[in-house]
Amino acid sequence: MGFGIKLEVWGDYALFTRPEMKVERVSYDVITPSAARGIIEAIYWKPAIVWKIDKIHVLSPIEFTNIRRNEVSSKISARTVESVMNGGDKPLYINTNADRQQRASMILKNVRYVIEAHFELTDKAGETDTVEKHYNIALRRMRTGQCYHNPCLGCREFPANFKLVEDELPKSSLIGETDLGFMLYDMDFTCSEDIRPMFFRAIMRDGIIDLKDCEVFK
Repeated sequence: MGFGIKLEVWGDYALFTRPEMKVERVSYDVITPSAARGIIEAIYWKPAIVWKIDKIHVLSPIEFTNIRRNEVSSKISARTVESVMNGGDKPLYINTNADRQQRASMILKNVRYVIEAHFELTDKAGETDTVEKHYNIALRRMRTGQCYHNPCLGCREFPANFKLVEDELPKSSLIGETDLGFMLYDMDFTCSEDIRPMFFRAIMRDGIIDLKDCEVFK
């Protein structure tokens, strides 16, 4: 295992969308490992390292609320972009007035987590890429609040606050064992032409989801 960190993240709202919901967005009960990885990568990521999520601590009670918001019903296709790049005369924009539609979402509110994670060197690491070097850079950025782009809690409109945990871990308010069912673990990028989702059975014990030895299904 590589060098590890503990990062506390929190925010007013969060939306970790269940993939089985096609029209209305419904959030998972807690943050997914892939969303947790995305928060850390927004703070520090390099091709030479890969972040692995070890544990997720759910500190606050799980609360849902409903909202309605404007979304667009279409997107610019890759084929359209390629056509314009080759000299085609097609509109390269979305008319938000024509495509706007309202959708309901069931989201989380008042969320707070601690993410335990570590990184490992990849095959893209060079001679100057050491675990000590990347570990110290990651710690410095987390301590000072630096990030490449603002981390979010599932959606860009729900920003995530974060701070490095260097003392004792905060206590969770949740007690007992809860089966949260199958959750999205991450995406399998082994084959770029056949990217597949991976799932795991999320069991939360006293507010902690342990991912170190969980079974992953593809």
